[in-house]
Amino acid sequence: MPTSVEAGRRAPRRDAAENRESLLTAAAATLAESSDASLEAIAQAAGLSRRAVYGHFANRDDLVLALIERGTARLNQTAAAVDHPDAAAALALLGARLWHAIDHVRLLAAMAVRDPYVHRVAAALEPVRTRLRAIVDRGARDGTLRDDLPTPLLARLIEQSALAVLAEAGAEAGAEAGAEASPAPSTPDRFDGRRVVMLSVLGTAGLSWREAGDLVDRIEELLA
Repeated sequence: MPTSVEAGRRAPRRDAAENRESLLTAAAATLAESSDASLEAIAQAAGLSRRAVYGHFANRDDLVLALIERGTARLNQTAAAVDHPDAAAALALLGARLWHAIDHVRLLAAMAVRDPYVHRVAAALEPVRTRLRAIVDRGARDGTLRDDLPTPLLARLIEQSALAVLAEAGAEAGAEAGAEASPAPSTPDRFDGRRVVMLSVLGTAGLSWREAGDLVDRIEELLA
């Protein structure tokens, strides 16, 4: 049975770990919305003081680098677990799985175009891009995906199409937030980002909109 002293030591450690995780989660959401967000804004979003931030991270760059490390590890792990005998289905599944890590993707997309993080993000995400290129190359060779473009170029175009859906989803979320503040007479259909990202990457990879829709509706793993 732990003594009162041992229990006292464990509680601060547990609280510190929870505070660090809260900071990382809040920072991911805050920086994804505004890549220039201050430490004060991040701390406020986490429900903590600025002083608490410095208890875990030396400065803002230290916090951002921790986020990049966490986000890229999550995405690389996700990509490594994706596989399917059908290259088109594997491509759609990769898009769907990454969609579920949307907060990480949104943050990394914001950081990937900003110094001094450009090269750090690109290098850390290379396993995801390697997996994507392997799927595209397999599909081009077996005829299930287009083969009129070089594999590296097609993989980059597919990546950009997925990021475009992500940006649209962010705009949709902002519009919905505004609509809640000032209700409009009518509300548009809800944005199904998971399905749209699959259809978008498949369309870029060479499938018609009918073929892409049929594939998404037919493959059990894509319906989950």
